[in-house]
Amino acid sequence: MPDAVVITRPRQQAEPLARAVAALGRTPLILPLLEISPLADDAPLRAALAGLRGYALVAFVSPNAVDAAFAHIDAWPAEVALAVVGEGSRAALARHGIDGARYRIHTPLDPSRSDSEHLLQALDTAALAGRKVLVVRGETGRELLPEALRAAGIQVEAVAAYRRAVPSLSPDLAASLRALLAGTNDWIITSSEALRGLAGLVEQLDGGASVAKLQQQHLIVPHARIAETAGALGFKAVTLTGSGDERLLAALQSRA
Repeated sequence: MPDAVVITRPRQQAEPLARAVAALGRTPLILPLLEISPLADDAPLRAALAGLRGYALVAFVSPNAVDAAFAHIDAWPAEVALAVVGEGSRAALARHGIDGARYRIHTPLDPSRSDSEHLLQALDTAALAGRKVLVVRGETGRELLPEALRAAGIQVEAVAAYRRAVPSLSPDLAASLRALLAGTNDWIITSSEALRGLAGLVEQLDGGASVAKLQQQHLIVPHARIAETAGALGFKAVTLTGSGDERLLAALQSRA
């Protein structure tokens, strides 16, 4: 059995998964590969959220977007629909009291496919034509969702709710990476950006030797786009699970 299960999400989101991993009898190790921080200026976000009733739909691209936005929301207007791309974001809405019983929440028709492409298939874009939609996201990210909605004749406002960045290679992080690469571990990777960041950090250790060790580690990923990134980076062992922590945990159980 591999030594540890390395959970690379931002720390706040990693802890519930770490508890579930421990319940399986595995050893979780939280190694955040993206640092989530507040915006230097959140005035545009607050202004957009102050006018929630003016939107036909508000789409959140990540759990971080949900949490950052709801820090400024007292009560969600029942007439405004919501959309999320994955199960993690839906769970984040639930933590803020937003569930499908009382609110209209649009999600990809196939819950195992958590991306903008599949969310778009679930939306009635013709009914939204000419109306206003708000997309809440990180300071950087894919433009696919806003651009596709605009192409359908929808008035789209995209607003940043947080910023994210790959951590710098501190001495402590370098030591953690070297220790992990000395063993064989399962790495849960839920972001292509985080995976590229990991590869860049490991390359800074000593170049090719550490990168070769990293490429031999086993990755567990929820999305085909992350699996494609892994292949391009030279990883040899990648398990694609589909969206949701339950599928990630099932993949770990199958390796017990």
